[in-house]
Amino acid sequence: MAKCAICDKGAHFGIKVSHSHRRSNKMWKPNVKSVKVKVNGGAKKMYVCTACLRSGAVERA
Repeated sequence: MAKCAICDKGAHFGIKVSHSHRRSNKMWKPNVKSVKVKVNGGAKKMYVCTACLRSGAVERA
């Protein structure tokens, strides 16, 4: 599973509870994109979550 290279955001696990209170396992995945990022003057491809892209934590190449 991909993690954000900036904030290390990954999948979260828990229990989904329906209206009738039946329980099942659930996994919440972050919105992680593979983008080209400027690193040390060059371009590098890495996985970055959309929250980091919107906040300006990384600069696209």
